[in-house]
Amino acid sequence: MRSLPLITSLAWRNLWRNKRRTMVILFAMVLGVWAMIVTAAFMRGMAIQMLDDTVNNLTGHIQIHHKNYLDDPVIENSFFGNDTALLNTLKLPDIIHWSSRIRVPAVISSERETRGVVLLAIEPEAEANISFLKNAITEGQYFSSNDENGIIIGKKLAQNLETRLGKRVVVMSQNTKNEIADSGYRISGIYDTSGEGMETDFIFITKRAAEQLLDSTGLSSEIAVITRSLDTVLSVQKNLAAKNPELDIQDWSSLQPYTKLVVEMYSDFQYVWHLIVFLAMSFGIINTLLMTIYERTREFGLFQALGLKPGFILVQVWTEALFMLTIALFIGNFVSWLTVMTTGDGIDVSAFSQGMELAQMSNIIPFVILFEDLLLANIIVIALGLLTSLYPAWKASQLVPADAITRI
Repeated sequence: MRSLPLITSLAWRNLWRNKRRTMVILFAMVLGVWAMIVTAAFMRGMAIQMLDDTVNNLTGHIQIHHKNYLDDPVIENSFFGNDTALLNTLKLPDIIHWSSRIRVPAVISSERETRGVVLLAIEPEAEANISFLKNAITEGQYFSSNDENGIIIGKKLAQNLETRLGKRVVVMSQNTKNEIADSGYRISGIYDTSGEGMETDFIFITKRAAEQLLDSTGLSSEIAVITRSLDTVLSVQKNLAAKNPELDIQDWSSLQPYTKLVVEMYSDFQYVWHLIVFLAMSFGIINTLLMTIYERTREFGLFQALGLKPGFILVQVWTEALFMLTIALFIGNFVSWLTVMTTGDGIDVSAFSQGMELAQMSNIIPFVILFEDLLLANIIVIALGLLTSLYPAWKASQLVPADAITRI
C-alpha cells in the first residue's frame, strides 16, 4: 500500500511515453466501447419496439378466452364477457385498461373481389386505449359508440378488394345458431399499419353491430388486458387464472411465442457481440503492453536490481492497463450517449421497408440504453481487460535482472 502512490505515478508517466501509440490504442478501445453500447442500444430498441408493436397490435399483455377458443376460434367457443364476477376480477390495481371483443373467421366481399378475413367486433371507447386502431386510421374516422353500419378495413385490403372509403361491402360469418349470417356495411375508415399482414387479415365493426350479425348478445371471444408494466404481467395473469379457472388466461409470451423468442435472442446476442468486440480490443491491449515491456526491459531489470520485487512491476504494468481501460470507458460512454441523444426518435431504416413490414416492425428503430446494458459493457471491458493484461504484466515481472540490464 505504501508503494501505491509511486506505482500510480510511474504507470501514468509511462503510459504517455509514446503518445502516438497510446492515442492509437485508446482510439481503438473507445471505438470498441462505442460499438458495444450503441449496438446494444439498437438491439434493445428493436426488441422493445417489437414487443410494443405486438402488444398494440391486438395482443395486449394478457388475453382471456373460452377454454376451447384458441384451438377452434368460432362463435360457439365464447363466454359471457359481462359476467359480474369476471368484471370484478378485472378491477385489480395493476390492470389499467381492458376491452371485450368478438373475434371470428369471416368473408368480406366488395363489388369486385372476395377475401377471407378475421372479423373483430370491438367496444370503440375501450379499444381506443389498448390497440393501434384509432391512431392508425388514415382515411375516414374511428367508430362512434353507437355505430352499427360502419366498418374499418386495412389499406392493403381495400386495394385487394378494389374498393374505397364510403363504399359498401358484405360480411359473412357463422352465427351462434350455426347458420351463415351476412350483413352489409359502409366503409367508414381505412387504417394503415407497418405490417401488410395486419392490413389484409383484420376488419373491424362495433360489438353492437356484431350482436345483430351473429346473434351474440353478451358474448365475448376474448378480453384483452393492459397491465401497468411488463413486470406486473405474470402476477396479474396468475391472479386472474386463479379467480377464473373455467377460462383460458394467457400472457403475451404464450400468445406470441415468436416475439418472445426474438426478444430473448436480441438480449442474448448482446453477450456474443460484446465478446466479439472485446476480442478485437484485447489484441491491441496485449500488443501495446508487450511493446512497452520490450522497450523498457532494461528499466525493469534495473528496478529489480535495486531491490524492487517482481510484484511491484506486475502491479505497475497492470495499473497502466487500468488507466487505459478507464480512459477508454469514460470517453466511450460519453460518445455513445452523445450518439444516442443525437438520433432523436431513432434511425430511419425505410430503405429496408419491405423486410421490416414482413417482420411487422416500424421503419424507425429507436435507440434504448438501459442501465443494465451499460453496466454489462463496462464490466466486461474492465474485467476482461485486466485479465488480458495480466499476461504482459506477469511477463514483465519475470525478467531476470542481469539479462535485462545487459540487453542491447
